[in-house]
Amino acid sequence: MDYFARLQELLKIEKEEDKRNYRQLTETSPVAVRRANGLTWYPIAIRGSEMSRGDYLTVEMERTTHQEIVHQLRFGAAAMLFSHHNPKEHHVEGVISWQSGNRLKLTLRTDELPDWADDGKLGVDLLFDDNSYDEMQNALKQAAALAEKTNEGRLVRILTGTQAPSFHAGTPPFQHARLNNSQREAVQMILSANDIAIVHGPPGTGKTTTLVQAIKALIAQQPQQVLVVAPSNTAVDLLSEKLFEEGLNVLRVGNPARVSEKLTALTLDSKIAEHPSSKEIKRLKKQANEFRDMAHKYKRNFGRSEREQRKALFAEARNILKSVENTEQYIIDDVIAKAQVVTATLVGANHYTVRGRQYHTVVIDEAGQALEPACWIPVLKAQKVVLAGDHHQLSPTVKSDEAARKGLSTTLLEKCTALYPEAVVMLEEQYRMHATIMGYSSSIFYKDKLKAHASVADHLLHPTETPLVFVDTAGCGFDEKTEGTSTSNPEEAAFLFKHLRQLVGTLSTHYSKENFPGIAVISPYREQIYLLKEQLEHSPELKAYGDRISVNTIDSFQGQERDVVYISMTRSNTENKIGFLSDVRRMNVAMTRARKKLVVIGDSATLSQFPFYADFIAYAEARDAYRSAWEYMEN
Repeated sequence: MDYFARLQELLKIEKEEDKRNYRQLTETSPVAVRRANGLTWYPIAIRGSEMSRGDYLTVEMERTTHQEIVHQLRFGAAAMLFSHHNPKEHHVEGVISWQSGNRLKLTLRTDELPDWADDGKLGVDLLFDDNSYDEMQNALKQAAALAEKTNEGRLVRILTGTQAPSFHAGTPPFQHARLNNSQREAVQMILSANDIAIVHGPPGTGKTTTLVQAIKALIAQQPQQVLVVAPSNTAVDLLSEKLFEEGLNVLRVGNPARVSEKLTALTLDSKIAEHPSSKEIKRLKKQANEFRDMAHKYKRNFGRSEREQRKALFAEARNILKSVENTEQYIIDDVIAKAQVVTATLVGANHYTVRGRQYHTVVIDEAGQALEPACWIPVLKAQKVVLAGDHHQLSPTVKSDEAARKGLSTTLLEKCTALYPEAVVMLEEQYRMHATIMGYSSSIFYKDKLKAHASVADHLLHPTETPLVFVDTAGCGFDEKTEGTSTSNPEEAAFLFKHLRQLVGTLSTHYSKENFPGIAVISPYREQIYLLKEQLEHSPELKAYGDRISVNTIDSFQGQERDVVYISMTRSNTENKIGFLSDVRRMNVAMTRARKKLVVIGDSATLSQFPFYADFIAYAEARDAYRSAWEYMEN
């Protein structure tokens, strides 16, 4: 089966599974359940509306209660305004055109708000995301067609392994005082590659710093516009901010997840508002909205002359908006042309404002977490691609086991790393972990090539504290419990907090509350996280350090670090089942979040049936870092 046809097939399987999951979550769920799942804002209040492109109406709304619930309503997502009185009939679909805090703007496929919107009890439902799947499928189709073309298809053929990449031999050596040797080597590789360069960045090795300097160097090498993309908004935000701090003209397409003034200033909306011609737009929009408001006074059920009057006012409003659109397009083109770097998510790279643009170089960060079909969206816009990430950390989320098994979870980064070792530079010096915390990960995943920078190699919480502990709960009778599809271990959770309270007690004699070390408590199991959060709630002596202690799943800590990390392994059973603890990449992420102390708590009898954990326990024993839980129970 041809390369792209296979990917299209896998993507179809994934979409069907995703849709099935979504239906399960929404179709029979009452509004309170959808809200708890982060799929609904209810109740909402409408704060304003204005006409926008193509006869659409953009409505600004605010969620007025339940503001603490984490939600999935994001810029670019399809959503639906509904009335709780009669959701089956009273709803209208649209796209979220802006979202920040507890407010969002929904661009509706209608030119005025329906009458039922006045009756209160309104909400917004997230709809299934067909758009991302359509964008990915289209990109795969285009890539398949392009591969056949002699010149234009070169990059597609290289990335799929049917044509070899080439490098420019005469590139002058790259110098930079703040980068280490392997970081400079990575920038050099990016500058000399004609088609593809790969930056393999293990945890804490300064991948972002390296990429920022490489992008600066690319623009200096030949004035060009660089497209920088990543699978998550958070990763895009981080790079956007760092590139801006280096003095580059950055345009952030889409909606930043982190709402900071710096980032907001980089968005298209903000740059349009700053543009000299935007005063004219404001004036025209105000005029159009005045005509629209006048038209609303003539209700549809009035007589013929009122209907004519209403029609004329709407027509006038539309004419004004046409000239607004022309002026807006001129400003958008101007803003985009001036940008040195355009940043977006993978799908956001096809946003209507930048859809048709081509770039000399496209940089894909966090490529180890990017679905391959999504990568083809930006790749089609490039002459040269830089992939940066770590294929030994978390792979992309794939909802269908079948699609994952058949290869959808294998990333473009993994494939190209295997195809072209000559295009890969691994960053070898890390600035996060004590050498002992780093050592096991380095030997298993990075061929023992990782080095700890002198500033972190020996750093400890205090001189008598150790950097690594494996606490063995074997024989303590801490049995796991299965709840639905998740697993928990109540006694292990209670024990972990007993251990943590002891540590915090010791640390409180060395640190003030202001400079107290950051602590993460993590587990691969959601059910165990609930229990751990409960334990934290019921530990009055930890309350004082509440803002320094976070409890969450491993996945939510990817890319982050803490001074102290506790891992609750959770599994303990007589059948030696370890479930998805066998995903060693996830464990690599967990173990490499810690800067000065890593505490792993688990049952060696269950864990050591799996070589990765048996070797880790041996690693801990060899460094006098093995303890039995019994030692702490007696205290």
